[in-house]
Amino acid sequence: MKIFDTHAHYDDEKFDEDREEIIKKIYEFGIEKCVNIGCDIKTSEKSIQLAKKYDFIYASCGIHPSEIKIDTKEEDLNKIEELSKDKKVVAIGEVGLDYNWNKDNKEFQKEMFIKQIELANKLNLPVVIHTRDAIDDTIEIIKNQNFKNGAILHCCPFNKYLVKEGLKKGFFIAFGGTCTFKNSKNADDILKLVPIKNLLVETDTPYLAPEPKRGTRNDSRNLELIINKIASVKGYTPEEIAQITYNNAKNIFRIKE
Repeated sequence: MKIFDTHAHYDDEKFDEDREEIIKKIYEFGIEKCVNIGCDIKTSEKSIQLAKKYDFIYASCGIHPSEIKIDTKEEDLNKIEELSKDKKVVAIGEVGLDYNWNKDNKEFQKEMFIKQIELANKLNLPVVIHTRDAIDDTIEIIKNQNFKNGAILHCCPFNKYLVKEGLKKGFFIAFGGTCTFKNSKNADDILKLVPIKNLLVETDTPYLAPEPKRGTRNDSRNLELIINKIASVKGYTPEEIAQITYNNAKNIFRIKE
């Protein structure tokens, strides 16, 4: 079965020793498409470099909320805009709100999140949304902003109010390793809530490896475990889930074969 990993970080230093080998292995395994996600200017540039080196890899560009500092400037957004015009860039992200790491710049995070949504609209790209410990503010922004080309709720938080608000806007909901964790509350209920037409799979490689590999370095081959979990909850075969999520990802990222 062919699989689309919608969220990976193969530019991460955890792959410095064997990056080419791992990328070769995931492609041979059946990962036919993968989006490498930018979190700041440097990682956005690296994502584009990977996308240009490997035909099956695409890139996104954005400033992650944890990378938003008091000295983040308009010039940084201008650079993200410039990078995002590359033909292998398929989204703005990951962007959003994270109050776990930064609690003292909430208003600035919200401002930068909205500006990057506006940038995505300007460039006719979807948005990849990160949210952590910021459910209410994320819902408020989702309600009040126009997402001209759609969005993805990355690493789906198992909060029905957030997911329902995203679904009202037609968002895609991406499930990764956390849906397999034994201590993940509401994971099955949220999986049942999301229509098959809004479903995506991701790894967040090298982070959040699924059970039973939790705690190890993640890579896209582990999507098989995530797909198996989703299939068991939603009553589909793994092959059906792989094909459905592959097609959904091609649609949101507007990738043609």
